Amino acid sequence: MIELHCAHGYLLHTFLSPLTNARSDEFGGDLQGRMCFPLRVVEEVREAWPQDKPMSVRVSSVVGVDVGWSADDTVAFAKELKRRGVDLVDCSSGGMTLPRQQQLVSRTPGFHIPYAHCVKQEAQPATVTVGLIRDAAHAEEILQAGQADLIAVAREALFNPNWALHAGLRLQGSDA
Repeated sequence: MIELHCAHGYLLHTFLSPLTNARSDEFGGDLQGRMCFPLRVVEEVREAWPQDKPMSVRVSSVVGVDVGWSADDTVAFAKELKRRGVDLVDCSSGGMTLPRQQQLVSRTPGFHIPYAHCVKQEAQPATVTVGLIRDAAHAEEILQAGQADLIAVAREALFNPNWALHAGLRLQGSDA
């Protein structure tokens, strides 16, 4: 699998976000213009990457609370990604400095799940969710509820490099 990073303030995300993209050419302006360059990159990567191997795109589903890139923008982008052969949309958030008085999304366990679920339902690619998913039972609950297709763990895997093994054992009823 290959994943193209269009999140967290990195280059492709700066084209997508109205907070950072002040261009007046074909790569700026409205949502369609802001999506233009990242979608071209997606097309090139999809063409170069074998069709029988999955391609994922990581997005910042929102930048903050009611500011900049929105969940609706993410759904529109996800629909375009799917049309271009992207198999998975990895739903995260944030990554940019917000204007004064604006808030980041609250950081609670599973805080990206609603974004992954929305993208899955409305744009219909497979989705990945992240965001303080710390234990196997929570991860399995998300999958069984159909809120996402994959769970990505980051900090927990750094804290415990054997997290996946321990999670599998716990789900089988064994102590890890």
